[in-house]
Amino acid sequence: MTITLAIIAITTLISIYGWNNPAFVDGMVLNPQKVLKRGQWYRLLTAGFVHADFSHLLFNMISLYFFGRLIEMVFGVLFGGEGPIYLLVFYLVAVIVSDIPTLIRYRNRSNYNSLGASGGVSALVFAAILFQPTEKIYLYGALGVPGFIYGALYMAYSFYESRREGSNINHDAHLYGAIFGIVVIVLLYPPVVPYFVEQISNWRLF
Repeated sequence: MTITLAIIAITTLISIYGWNNPAFVDGMVLNPQKVLKRGQWYRLLTAGFVHADFSHLLFNMISLYFFGRLIEMVFGVLFGGEGPIYLLVFYLVAVIVSDIPTLIRYRNRSNYNSLGASGGVSALVFAAILFQPTEKIYLYGALGVPGFIYGALYMAYSFYESRREGSNINHDAHLYGAIFGIVVIVLLYPPVVPYFVEQISNWRLF
């Protein structure tokens, strides 16, 4: 059982339990006013372990499986036996940090709730892109897009949708989770920057 699989298993079990227990989910989601006025800071973390429905959970867990395994292996190479601990801390902190902008932005809206592991997953996706920028990421299992192009489009889309506020998806968590993943990996392993640049400069469309 790797750390990646353990996170997936725990998140899946908690999410499934929550689907039949609305009160449980209500106690886990990120509600900015409950965090700030009641001091329920744990919600910044627990919101990452509950999901709205099966498709929401499935998408996040599939992404977590593939990209989490890669980063777990990378951390294993970089930090040896402590690699799994690095991954766990990286993921949990990413979940928290990615929700802080949402906490600030919606601090005056008592009816705003956010849930899901998207912030932590985005951090893993973009960490993986730094190490494998030209590897294809498949959208809907069919359309393959090089990681660095996917990343640019993803961040532009998340920024646009965040400003538009046209859906119930927390695009801020996606955006800031991605930024967190990039910044932390660069700080932990600076040589990834020239490697990333070299890989992109050698990439050819045909």
